[in-house]
Amino acid sequence: MEVVLRDLYHPDGINLGMNFGEGAGAGVAGHVHMHILPRWVADANFVSVMERRGLQPEALDVTWQRIRKALSQGA
Repeated sequence: MEVVLRDLYHPDGINLGMNFGEGAGAGVAGHVHMHILPRWVADANFVSVMERRGLQPEALDVTWQRIRKALSQGA
């Protein structure tokens, strides 16, 4: 997934987060899930999010199609 995100979005870095169990936000005891997020330098402060600076706005269905296509092509 890192290769796909780097190829499609050219981020400066990648964040990886894991949730273990209900108390950590996984929603179900004994469940684990992971998040992988492309990141860019100075993209995450509150002001840049509120003013939409440093973001790449894209509809989720477009993101899904781009990632799905890349994965099906063996990226």
